Amino acid sequence: MHNKINKLSHSGTAPELNVVEWLNTESPMTLAELKGKVVVLYTFQMLCPSCVVHSIPQAMQLHQFYHDKDVQVVGLHTVFEHEEVMTSEALKVFVSEYRIPFPIAIDRPPVLPGKGLRPQTMKEYQLEGTPTLVIIDRQGRIRLNHLGHLGNLEVGNFIGGLLSENVDASTENGSSNTVNELSGKKALGNCDENVCLPKDNADDTK
Repeated sequence: MHNKINKLSHSGTAPELNVVEWLNTESPMTLAELKGKVVVLYTFQMLCPSCVVHSIPQAMQLHQFYHDKDVQVVGLHTVFEHEEVMTSEALKVFVSEYRIPFPIAIDRPPVLPGKGLRPQTMKEYQLEGTPTLVIIDRQGRIRLNHLGHLGNLEVGNFIGGLLSENVDASTENGSSNTVNELSGKKALGNCDENVCLPKDNADDTK
């Protein structure tokens, strides 16, 4: 497998998370409130093998390491398959069993019912599947969008680079090294050890 990497000339402002519920936080969180911090957003599903094996443990490690620094780890449970099983109540049990400490948002279901349709935040962020790692800089701009697992060293170096940036200079320049990465796509509607992808649905792309 190989990565497809597209470096964009400028980064776009991250849309607010369109969610129905939050776990592990006393009040709903917004990206506007988190501006000034690097936001590390892990999108996952309970039944996504790579999410459980790789992404969630990595997110827990990052949360522990950066909890007192200018970094906020956030989980986004975005379900596009087996919706009848991966309910909010099931997620609460999952979070308790795995002792996940960081805030988790539950993505808002698609406007039109139908299996394989992307939930609303997933669609707004143009995410291809789970797990996807989205990193947002301190100005609220998307700097990384990666489908699949990235190693701890790569993620740590990327976060460190954002923390070391001069905030004022970065804002004035209006540009950044945004990377959009799609890792190891396979047949749609399937999961393997790397990713889970929704079924292809033409109506969902509009």
